[in-house]
Amino acid sequence: MAQHRGTSKGSRGRRYGNAAGKTVASAMRRRKKGTLKSGRGGKGGTVKSRKQAIAIGLSEARKKGAKVPRKKTASR
Repeated sequence: MAQHRGTSKGSRGRRYGNAAGKTVASAMRRRKKGTLKSGRGGKGGTVKSRKQAIAIGLSEARKKGAKVPRKKTASR
């Protein structure tokens, strides 16, 4: 017998759009190539961290207007 799934946290559907995934994949490729930089202008160093590359990719996707959830803010 099939179990009924309610609207729990896990089954809310897609939270990230396809465009966001492509931007993150592009950032990961640039990290692997060694051309992904952090920070503004030429001052930032080369990104080595996988997590940082994903964060940069999501940030770029947000700027392009892709479907990406808002950043988590500190709770007060």
